[in-house]
Parts: sequence; C-alpha cells; structure tokens
Amino acid sequence: MIQGFRDFIMRGNIVDLAIAVVTGAAFVALVGAFTTAFIEPLIKLVSGGGKVGGVFTVNGVDFNYGLFITAIITFLLTMFIIYSVVVVPYNRIRERMTKPAAPAVPEPTAEERLLVEIRDSLRARA
Repeated sequence: MIQGFRDFIMRGNIVDLAIAVVTGAAFVALVGAFTTAFIEPLIKLVSGGGKVGGVFTVNGVDFNYGLFITAIITFLLTMFIIYSVVVVPYNRIRERMTKPAAPAVPEPTAEERLLVEIRDSLRARA
C-alpha cells in the first residue's frame, strides 16, 4: 500500500499539478498587489479620491461593494494575463506540433472507372 501511494505521488502529473497550484497562488498574489498598488489609486483619482466603489449601509450593516469591484478587476486582469501569456502561446505550439491530416483521396467517378476498364482491356489485348 505504501509503495502504491509513493508511485502515485511520484507520477509526473501530480508533481506538475502541485507546481501549477503553487505558481497560480503566487500569480494571484502578484496580480492582487498590482491591483491594490496601481488600479485602486487610478479608480480613486477618477472617482474623486474616495473609497473604491464605496460602502452603503442597510440597518447598520455595511456593504463594501468596493471590495467586490476590486475583486472583479483582479479576476479579469488575472484571466487576461493567463490567456495572453499561457493559452495563446500553447495553442500556437500545439498547432505547429500537430500534423495536418492527409487530404482525402476522392473516389473515381463513374466515367473514370469506365475509362480505367477500357484502358485495362486494351492492355490485356496487346
């Protein structure tokens, strides 16, 4: 049982997945810091210097929709960067690596088959 578990853990795809999760977490932290350091101040400048998006209160409970706006911006930035840095190059490489399918040879028409029969019968007589 221990041997099977060790083989499972040492498989390449498990290690790759672990590396991807750690890298993704670090990347999300990086984009979050970028959003906090640059995007939020830009939004504050555009909106007059107040809180990003602001807060509204209902029955004494604060709803900070600025945090939600910041999370949306962070998500969109993260997805855009992943798409442009990972997905587009990967698709280009995959297209180059795949072999184009061999063109299908069309079946001969009835006329072509008849001509082949005539040719073969002439060759047989000679």
